[in-house]
Amino acid sequence: MKLLVHIFSIALILFTTALLPLSSASADSQGKAPAITRTLEAESKVITQHTTKVNGTSFAYTATTGTQPVWDDKDRVIASLHYTYYTRDKVKDRASRPLLISFNGGPGSASVWMHLAYTGPKVINVDDEGYPLQPYGVKSNPYSVLDVSDILYVNPVNTGFSRIVSADGQAPLTEPEKQKLFFGVNADIKYLAEWINTFVSRHNRWQSPKYLIGESYGTTRVAGLALELQNRQWMYLNGVILVSPTDIGIERDGPVKAANRLPYFAATAWHHKVLDPQYQAQPLEQFVEEVEQFTINELIPALALGGFIEPQQKDQIATRMAQYSGLSKQQILDNNLDVSNQYFWKNLLKGDRKTLGRLDSRYLGIDKRNSGDRQDYWPELTSWLHSFTPAINYYLREQLNYKTDVKYNMFGNVHPWDRSNNNSGEQLRQAMAQNPYLNVMIQAGYFDGATNYFDAKYTMWQLDPSGLMKSRLRFEGYRSGHMMYLRRDDLKTSNQHIREFINATIPAADEPARYPR
Repeated sequence: MKLLVHIFSIALILFTTALLPLSSASADSQGKAPAITRTLEAESKVITQHTTKVNGTSFAYTATTGTQPVWDDKDRVIASLHYTYYTRDKVKDRASRPLLISFNGGPGSASVWMHLAYTGPKVINVDDEGYPLQPYGVKSNPYSVLDVSDILYVNPVNTGFSRIVSADGQAPLTEPEKQKLFFGVNADIKYLAEWINTFVSRHNRWQSPKYLIGESYGTTRVAGLALELQNRQWMYLNGVILVSPTDIGIERDGPVKAANRLPYFAATAWHHKVLDPQYQAQPLEQFVEEVEQFTINELIPALALGGFIEPQQKDQIATRMAQYSGLSKQQILDNNLDVSNQYFWKNLLKGDRKTLGRLDSRYLGIDKRNSGDRQDYWPELTSWLHSFTPAINYYLREQLNYKTDVKYNMFGNVHPWDRSNNNSGEQLRQAMAQNPYLNVMIQAGYFDGATNYFDAKYTMWQLDPSGLMKSRLRFEGYRSGHMMYLRRDDLKTSNQHIREFINATIPAADEPARYPR
């Protein structure tokens, strides 16, 4: 009999445990450290208190990190997104305080990059140019925009601690269901808009001026979210910030695609000091403006002629390209004026047996062989992972007290990603047209070879062909790469540009959202 009672007790414990929510980290009302398990909890929250100093002013702030569910159309929990939310303390009117919602890219990248290196109250331990230092960790960010805006960092499904979950006893999602619900341009935009709606409602931020900031593929995400939030969630934004933007669905193929690389080549060659003295002596911004004019007025038309270009014209164009790019005239001619990024990265410093970084061409690598047409690895990415991976794991677990054995995915599995029907640029244009309050700022590094700065300018020019909204579009360039904020001078300047953008795009109390005749 005792044996039967013992067996029944064990069975009851197992049954009760099975009914508990999936759990990795939760906290009581005092924000105590949560219990640790291997699976992700759909709902969790840890609250910690901190102080910082920004632009010489000290203030206290609250960090809330946890998970919030994603529901399907039958109100079943199908995923849980991990987030970190910073609010400045002692704010008299939270309703009028801006909220900046931040996404990184990939697709498949966590929100770690801008969180721990750009806008947040902490930045990783790197030198003034962005190279890793030991011990790994974080330090205060004296330029964070937390002084003027609360900030929310969101990790989409399978990035960071965010995961697909099976709650309420439902069967796990199939692979086709996962693809349909999460892993594509438009699926991503749809479920994240719903998630943002829930977050804004839970935290009473409907009255706040709202801003989206996205980096790299995150620019595709936030461009599409601007219209999705507006038309499906009835949530209107004041601004969208595109950091190192993708094409956001705006085509730039053929001669334009090939020609647009040259200003980036020129900026990189200037940085590595391989140009003739007449160009090397110019300030970077002045030099690239000259190259941009050549690209628009001469290179694109020349490339459009293809094999029918006159030999003399081809020779003249190659001469100018060589002067601007640091490559030889013969190298330009060998590529028929169409020099690929890969060729440039491998060959610009070939004489020094060095290769260039893709996302930031200030970074140098070394290959097994000096020959070949592409690098062995990306030196900038290995450098960044050096710094970011230990820092985010330490920071979340030890400073923000979020305890979990779930792995933090710097890059998560979100593939195959459905890139079809990418109309995010047009969606952003339409959102701007419908909302006179909505402004856009683009930020780009001159040495970014993945999403080069001149492509970003071209995208801005094509975003609104009417030209009627160009006064609401702003471009800023920086002397660094894809993550321009890793360079300390640009960290200060780029945050100040965001601060200015936010302050300039909050309308006066009596300023209506309308177009004057």
